[in-house]
Amino acid sequence: MLNDLIAVSAADLSVEGIARELAERIGLDYVADDLSAEQWLALLRVTAQGLQLQQTGRKAPGPVWADFVSGAVAHRRKFGGGKGQMIAKAVGVKGSVRPTVADVTAGLGKDSFVLATLGCEVTLVERSPIIHALLQDGLQRASADAEVADIADRMSLLHSDSISWLNQLTESGERPQVVYVDPMFPHRDKSSQVKKEMKLFQPIVGDDSDASALLEAALAAAQNRVVVKRPRKAPCIDGPKPGLVFEGKSCRYDVYPLKKME
Repeated sequence: MLNDLIAVSAADLSVEGIARELAERIGLDYVADDLSAEQWLALLRVTAQGLQLQQTGRKAPGPVWADFVSGAVAHRRKFGGGKGQMIAKAVGVKGSVRPTVADVTAGLGKDSFVLATLGCEVTLVERSPIIHALLQDGLQRASADAEVADIADRMSLLHSDSISWLNQLTESGERPQVVYVDPMFPHRDKSSQVKKEMKLFQPIVGDDSDASALLEAALAAAQNRVVVKRPRKAPCIDGPKPGLVFEGKSCRYDVYPLKKME
């Protein structure tokens, strides 16, 4: 049970009301802000800087949060290679083409932010209420920052089960040009940030055991292509084989073309 692993706390009294409201909204306990309270895997902490997921325990690493303003995301925005990045090529960004993208495994939104930086309109779909709350907070802070507000405006966030949402799109006809899928997997990236995020996210969201069903729904919903991010040496998701692959040092993008991008 999720509420046996995570509780909500407030870093100080000035944000206690916000923390209590959040706890009620997503169905978690509100507790005192005790980072040594190892009865919880982590605390979802409301702080003056933003919403943070903080592992408990004396030797716990720093917090995980959705940050679109500073740090690695800001560095990539400024120096990441623009349209030359593999992810840009995989989704079909070229010339004046900026496809609409549905990121149906949004996580902390890093890939979505890259695509929005390139000019794509991106819909982020996240089924975990905890990760959705982190994303919502991160986007609110980005919208208030002059440097990235225009990028955040190209990102819309939904709290939904992706397979159900994609099936509804197929029925309604409101289909994105590209569906982007990044299933949960044991990352080979050895960076401390990735290991920290994975350690927290794995028990919260579990493995994407429904990845093949998600691919099937994505293929039915996308207008032009489906893009699946995988570890470089990992097998393809069960189902049809990709028609195109972009491979890097640690990851690759399996592309399932459906219709030429215009």
